[in-house]
Amino acid sequence: LGDMSKGEMGLGAVPGREVEFRDGLDLAVKYAKTLNCERIHIMAGRVPLGADRATVAGEMEDTFIENLKYASDVLSQAEITGLVEPINTRITDPRYFLNTPQQAVAVLQKVGRPNLKLQMDVFHWQIMDGNLTQNLQTYFPLIGHVQIAQVPNRNEPDSPGEVNFSYLFSLLEELGYEGYVGCEYKPRGNLENRIKTPNYYKRNN
Repeated sequence: LGDMSKGEMGLGAVPGREVEFRDGLDLAVKYAKTLNCERIHIMAGRVPLGADRATVAGEMEDTFIENLKYASDVLSQAEITGLVEPINTRITDPRYFLNTPQQAVAVLQKVGRPNLKLQMDVFHWQIMDGNLTQNLQTYFPLIGHVQIAQVPNRNEPDSPGEVNFSYLFSLLEELGYEGYVGCEYKPRGNLENRIKTPNYYKRNN
């Protein structure tokens, strides 16, 4: 949602853009129904350029909560789950509004709708908060989708880096996660060859 060519990353929490948010949501639902997609990522958007984050945080959270309530009703009719994803502000996007697991969970709890879930991107969670084991265990009931990439360079999960994915996959299995694990990373080498042997992100169902 929003105009990526203008540097926008969603409109969910952007005051004054509610009509555009609703129009974008309607279009996203049409695409999702056509593609049989059961989840939609509702992007919060960026803190306005030149604005102080602390000053606008309250208004942006209120806007996000109201937009999420509206989205929940629309998505419920379409039998689609809405996802919110905290994106780190230390490497990826300093202006993104929703940036920690704790902030995302607080928003979801205030909205209080069962068809809105947390999108756990291990890359962002590790950069902003670490403590992956405790966060995963604590917030697991709210998690609707998992994405992975190695830290700090967002490469393949089996590349050198901070995160032990074998351990995390085992933990997800123990907790009973039954969804997909999305791979959102920047490949270092020949992607075609790596796709032929993707043992590092297979799950046993």
